[in-house]
Amino acid sequence: MKRIRIIQDDTQNGEKLAFGIRRAVKKALRTAVKYENVGFPCEISVTYTDSGNIHRLNKEYRGIDRPTDVLSFPQLDVLPEQSDTTVALGDIVISTEQAKKQAEEYGHSLKREVSFLAVHSVLHLLGYDHETSEEDEKVMFAKQKEILEIARITK
Repeated sequence: MKRIRIIQDDTQNGEKLAFGIRRAVKKALRTAVKYENVGFPCEISVTYTDSGNIHRLNKEYRGIDRPTDVLSFPQLDVLPEQSDTTVALGDIVISTEQAKKQAEEYGHSLKREVSFLAVHSVLHLLGYDHETSEEDEKVMFAKQKEILEIARITK
């Protein structure tokens, strides 16, 4: 397996994300990159933030004036098939406030929700887009579910 560097930063106001959740996110991201057979060493940046910061980013970069759960910022339009040098896939920004609400709503753990959001986002970094068609949405959501099952992050 190619080397995967995951950089995590917690910029939210208030309570920081637990170490066990950050570790699960790393496992989920590594599983996703391996699952997708990425043929080059890569780097992914993950920032945990609050609703206020993600609201600002959502408005600035997507023109949507409300908070969201996760944002993806790909670094490349086209990914190389192979590379010997580390490729920065992009940045993931997760609102832990929104993740907590969704975890409660869906009846699973915060660890599972944050890991799900990270996998969802890394698939965007790898070129998937669930907003292009119903079929693309089905493919992407099936991959998310399978990746989390492989990583054993299901509850």
